[in-house]
Amino acid sequence: MTNPSVLIVEDDPVSAETVATVARSLGCETEVQGTYDDGLAAATSGDFDVIIVDRMLPGGDGIDAIAKLRGAGSNALVLVVSALGRAANKIEGLERGADDYLAKPFDADELRARVQALLRRARMQTSDNDLLVFGDLEVRLKARTVHFGQTHIKVTPKEFDLLTFFAQNAGQPVTRMQLLSEVWNLHFDPGTNVVDVHISRLRRKLEADTGVTYIHTARGEGYIFSPTAPEAA
Repeated sequence: MTNPSVLIVEDDPVSAETVATVARSLGCETEVQGTYDDGLAAATSGDFDVIIVDRMLPGGDGIDAIAKLRGAGSNALVLVVSALGRAANKIEGLERGADDYLAKPFDADELRARVQALLRRARMQTSDNDLLVFGDLEVRLKARTVHFGQTHIKVTPKEFDLLTFFAQNAGQPVTRMQLLSEVWNLHFDPGTNVVDVHISRLRRKLEADTGVTYIHTARGEGYIFSPTAPEAA
């Protein structure tokens, strides 16, 4: 098995070396870039498991690169590490597609735990439960892909995490707070519609490619994942 690869986009040499040291302690191969353009070029040309990016970079804001990464087909999980650490900044980063957001200054042990959690998600080593099947719908955990029959349904990494959580809790009501905690790593209510927006996008993609409604609103409870409309919906 090859070592996981981590791209670090950070213009401060001290911070970059701290992050790289943490990543290497987890057995990762690391690459460091110091500008927005160089980081984006490396991210789109390389095959990285995790990308750790600052926001205030020479040439641009790190979170602006996330949509470009996804458009280029990158499935790397993105951790934003930034001095812009207010709740509103974190929410903005998560809404723009980051998988996690850590404020500077940070504790090295916390960074290590965050990177380790992302690496676990990237590996998805669930040998006994690699495939979640609902009729013709297949969620392949290791490959992080979604198929309906022979049709590949393109989803973003965040949409995949959302779908996986739904599928693993199929038939059970799932609350917004559960989704914020388990999918967005937010343990407070940010007061935005980030959950509803992502669910709406995922629901539209699934319905467009399958003709089946899988995600239902359970009034007063949240959402239920089921290929047929549940009575609670």
